[in-house]
Amino acid sequence: MKEYKVSIIVPVYNAEKYLKKCVDSLTGQTYRKLEILLVDDGSKDGSSTLCDVLAGTDERIRVIHKENGGLVSAWKRGVKESTGEYLCFVDSDDWIDSAMIKEMAACLSGNPREIVASDYVIEREDGSCQYVWQKLPPGEYDRKAVEKKVIPNLLGQERRFVTISRCMKLISRGLIEENCSYSDPAIRTGEDTTVMLPVLIDCERLVIMDHKAYYHYLYVESSMIHHYDKGLYENLLLLRRICKERGRSCQCCPQKHNRSSDSAGREGFPPYLLYEKTETEPSRLPPSCNAPHRSSGGGQSEPYRLRRHPDNTFFARP
Repeated sequence: MKEYKVSIIVPVYNAEKYLKKCVDSLTGQTYRKLEILLVDDGSKDGSSTLCDVLAGTDERIRVIHKENGGLVSAWKRGVKESTGEYLCFVDSDDWIDSAMIKEMAACLSGNPREIVASDYVIEREDGSCQYVWQKLPPGEYDRKAVEKKVIPNLLGQERRFVTISRCMKLISRGLIEENCSYSDPAIRTGEDTTVMLPVLIDCERLVIMDHKAYYHYLYVESSMIHHYDKGLYENLLLLRRICKERGRSCQCCPQKHNRSSDSAGREGFPPYLLYEKTETEPSRLPPSCNAPHRSSGGGQSEPYRLRRHPDNTFFARP
């Protein structure tokens, strides 16, 4: 079996408390042909120094220090600097099981437009956890199956058939590079949708692992706070426009074209409505919003986030 080089990209912003555990889980991978890129997005705590310290412990770690520009700019920089044939994204407050890359890499075929997706675990600070599985049944999906079963169900679903998240996946480098232009750094809410929607639309081979929850999302309850963000509505309008435009450009299944475009047009408005409701009644934030905290993303440029959880629920964070 051929071994492909995998680049693990970790956007870092004020993640000093969690970063070492995250990186330890990456250097502890049983798959050896990989590089680890820590993209420090202008951190104001000790994350920047810690990145350099960790890089000194493993020659596979490279550190990129940049001015604060937000989550999208951080992972894009990581993609640009990476050299792997496949890309894997891990957020700096999360961690992965030691066998994740090796077992997922065993499913790779060398197709320049393929994705291998696993499942994940929501980890809470009280020690409890919740396993979350992909809605799409485990198995291998060729281009025809992707067109028939995946693309028509990417948007407008209460629960995603495939998680619209960069994480918990191995993605062919070309798929990301060809679709980076859709990711606007101005997007603060649902930003993964702008890259993963076109990536999944262009995918020629998709593998869903059989109930393999390698990825651990850390949910920090103390991070669930409310702040008014006067730019949130404009952010969601931009997200809606990008999704709708990419939906229209998909000509692979014309019989479902209008439906996909309409679903894309609705994207972004459920979180806005939820935000409006909980802004006036914050104590009524529903349990379905209990999704993991993300510490990466942009400091002063991103004072508030209502973020999409991979299974299409939403939560707020600073």
